[in-house]
Amino acid sequence: MRMRNLLVAAVAVLLLQPFGAAQAQELPQLQFKAIGLNGPTVASMVDEVPFWRETIPRASNGRITVDITPLDQMGIDDRTMLRLLRLGVMDFAGMDISKMAGDDARFEGCDLAGLTLDADKARAACDAWRAVIDRQMQRNWNAKLLAFGGNPPQVFWCRDVVSGLEGLRGKKVRVFNNTMRDFLQGIGATAVSMAFAEVVPALNSGVVDCAVTGSLSGNTARWAEVTKSLYPMSLGWSINILAVNLNTWNRLEPRVQQFLLDQVKAYEDKMWQTLKAADAQADNCNFGRGPCTMGRPANMTLVAVKPEEAEVHKRLVEGAVLANWARRCGAECTREWNNTVGKALGLTAPVP
Repeated sequence: MRMRNLLVAAVAVLLLQPFGAAQAQELPQLQFKAIGLNGPTVASMVDEVPFWRETIPRASNGRITVDITPLDQMGIDDRTMLRLLRLGVMDFAGMDISKMAGDDARFEGCDLAGLTLDADKARAACDAWRAVIDRQMQRNWNAKLLAFGGNPPQVFWCRDVVSGLEGLRGKKVRVFNNTMRDFLQGIGATAVSMAFAEVVPALNSGVVDCAVTGSLSGNTARWAEVTKSLYPMSLGWSINILAVNLNTWNRLEPRVQQFLLDQVKAYEDKMWQTLKAADAQADNCNFGRGPCTMGRPANMTLVAVKPEEAEVHKRLVEGAVLANWARRCGAECTREWNNTVGKALGLTAPVP
């Protein structure tokens, strides 16, 4: 019931858009297909699925409908999403952009492991990098970037109670992008790539000792049932994007494009609001501290980040993480990053 009320509230906020009823009545009748984010995540449940199933049909007076299916229900490998979008398998796609970095290191550019430690800076970094991502998607992937969103901080969920950063040394840790691998290498842990849907059985059987995901995303996906401790050292925000196939987009009348752009702008704002709300509730849900309306009450052990560990985190991010990513992305890319994201955050990546 709590989640249902939350979904209703999300829909109500998104419906307050500038596209008028008369204009919506004039829209053509259209049906689209979308494949979205992992279903158990807050971003999917609270924002993405209601946006396509409720907000767009209502805001268009029923003229535009969208068949949305979370990717875990489709059995699709996250890393193939851009390829499928390029082929037109779906019209719209929601995806974790860093998982596409095997094809283009630029896709990690605004969510390098530990790069930003608060949601506003994460959004500022992605806003600074927006034109670069859109350019690369249009140039190479027959797709157009529409929106950036995110998840609560990506933290460590462990089967046992770890001692802290040093306690991760030698452990097998599930990650989902290259930049997290760079960070784990710096602390002497072994990175294991694994899809979100595979993590619970892997933790339960001991295939991995710990796994990285959002502080509330792991909760809603029942990770608390197979882990004992949470170490809240942040490795990013699992930045997601909404993109559209360019063939689909270019076929649309200008009035339809404008309708969708107006709705997507509000959707993007709502995603960042939800991220902040989920981040604020994560401790309540994971550690039994108070009201938990966005997740499941649990009794995890919190392993606090010590001041000296925070300093190690900073050194690794500004050293190994930035340097390794710059080598993967190349000199031209790194200079572009320094003039955009770097300026927004006051950081400089070494040009290889």
